[in-house]
Amino acid sequence: MLDSFSRAVVTADAKTAAIGGADLNALKGFIAEGNKRLDAVNAIASNASCCVSDAVAGMICENQGLIQAGGNCYPNRRMAACLRDAEIVLRYVTYALLAGDASVLDDRCLNGLKETYAALGVPTTSTVRAVQIMKAQAAAHIQDNPSEALAGAKLRKMGSIVVEDRCATLVAEASSYFDRVISALS
Repeated sequence: MLDSFSRAVVTADAKTAAIGGADLNALKGFIAEGNKRLDAVNAIASNASCCVSDAVAGMICENQGLIQAGGNCYPNRRMAACLRDAEIVLRYVTYALLAGDASVLDDRCLNGLKETYAALGVPTTSTVRAVQIMKAQAAAHIQDNPSEALAGAKLRKMGSIVVEDRCATLVAEASSYFDRVISALS
């Protein structure tokens, strides 16, 4: 796994040059955005169980056959495996967001995932849909803008992210990691 600093060192070493110019400015920007990055990761991690359960429930609502006899979320042990896998994907997305680099997501989560799911008979269309739902939820939590109408009494706002762009760059970065997962499954 490489973080932004390690990647800059490896790149500079490959060029046999010192870190400077644009690479150094990018690292300075990464440091300056550090607290917002930590807040974004905390917003996702603090709401992870809700994100995962809502994503799987949304996937099932759209495909009731998953919980019928013979479906991929039937019996309970398969449902538990589905929830576990969604939680793992979300956790690795937060690791990538924290590091500012997708290598941990690629190496530890996505490498061979499509083949494993194919061997187990997991429907990738349903899995992709659950990831899409988690992507939307993560964006809402990073922006500290979860849906009050849907959350009701369970609404949980972080209250720590107050910026005029509502962390648009971090939302885009997190979305790109979810898109990597979707691409790996498709």
